[in-house]
Amino acid sequence: MRDLSAGERAGLRSGEAGRRRHDVFGKRPPMYRNACWEGDHKRIPVRVDVEGQSVCPWVTWFVDVATKVIVGVAVTPHEPARDAVLAALRTGISRAGPYGPFGGLSGRVRVDRGKEFLCRTVARALGGFAVPVEDLPAYTPYRKGTIEALNGAVEEMFLVSLPGYTRRARPVGVHRLDEVGDLLSFADFVEALLGWVRWWNTGHRPSGLASGLTPLAAWEADSTPVEDVSEEQLAFFALEDDGRVRKISTSGVRWRRRFYIAPWMVGHVDTRVRLRYLPHYDGQIEVFSAEHPDRHLGTAYLAEEATLEQRRELSAVREKKARALKADLKAAEKLRRTRYTATTTPDVPRPRHAVTGQQAQAEVARAKATDLAARALPDLIPPRDPPAGWTRPRPASAIRPHPDTAPHPPAPDDTDVIAPASQTEE
Repeated sequence: MRDLSAGERAGLRSGEAGRRRHDVFGKRPPMYRNACWEGDHKRIPVRVDVEGQSVCPWVTWFVDVATKVIVGVAVTPHEPARDAVLAALRTGISRAGPYGPFGGLSGRVRVDRGKEFLCRTVARALGGFAVPVEDLPAYTPYRKGTIEALNGAVEEMFLVSLPGYTRRARPVGVHRLDEVGDLLSFADFVEALLGWVRWWNTGHRPSGLASGLTPLAAWEADSTPVEDVSEEQLAFFALEDDGRVRKISTSGVRWRRRFYIAPWMVGHVDTRVRLRYLPHYDGQIEVFSAEHPDRHLGTAYLAEEATLEQRRELSAVREKKARALKADLKAAEKLRRTRYTATTTPDVPRPRHAVTGQQAQAEVARAKATDLAARALPDLIPPRDPPAGWTRPRPASAIRPHPDTAPHPPAPDDTDVIAPASQTEE
């Protein structure tokens, strides 16, 4: 152990994270605004109320490395997907209210191998603006230290003060979680988080900025030109298109076996359209002209959408089915595995639980009774006659045999056989 460094000894005790705390890292040279953004997901250790259920939301955000400005934020009640990345990017690029004055196009975006950041949809959306995505190696948080510092700061400065914080110290033996009624609603939490983001950008003075500037002051002090994107281009940023042409009917537009309607569709029946939509969201779609793909006709919404009570009832039924299936799988796995008793002598292993022959036959019979494939009766319903237009095989009586393949007539019995004259004379 004397020959090992302090970092190597820490690595043996607590792994790679402990070893990294003893490493030396250099600082990047000063950069200008929008030269590089860093993006990441963070699971919020705060339980919030989402339609009567307590969940821990996730935040997806991007920060400008040079000025420490949080340029884009998106919050989801569950683990985020590519739609959260696209929403955060759109708020980051746009400089219109309430997102400005920060934003514009970044020189590059730095992420750490997250599949949501590296998916084809995000690459295509940023590629349309010629913004490269820099994929960092795994387990290298020091290469995106700005966003990692932000992830730590939001918890230490803001999240610890909220009700439902999951890492709060509790008395010994007390495991009861906060009641759902005592938690913040999801909308209130998002409002509080966005308020903290505004304070970070305009009132906080990060240590990484010179002269004690706020991120807003550092942004305004930087004279680097900002490349803006028009709101017309961002209006349908990163929408996906399935490539099909549809028609508006009297029931609306059919997509994924459901109809979408809107007031502007009145008088546009039989109009050929194409649809665009946000990934993982089917509550509304954007309708474009099929003849002029850049012409936006309007937004359509799902017809006959279920009410909150119906969705809660459906969720309860699905959870009940999931619990029953989980219990069945657990019981089946327990029955499937055969365990044997421990032995201290060279003997044949003996099962722990003995089964009688009658029990085995009864369980096999029950399994056959519930097996639909074994219960199928193929001759119960005879097949229907083929349509009249189909070519049918000719009956055997109508087939004229070939002379070479025609069967020979059967030979008569031995009593009827008459030997030739030459043989009889012998």
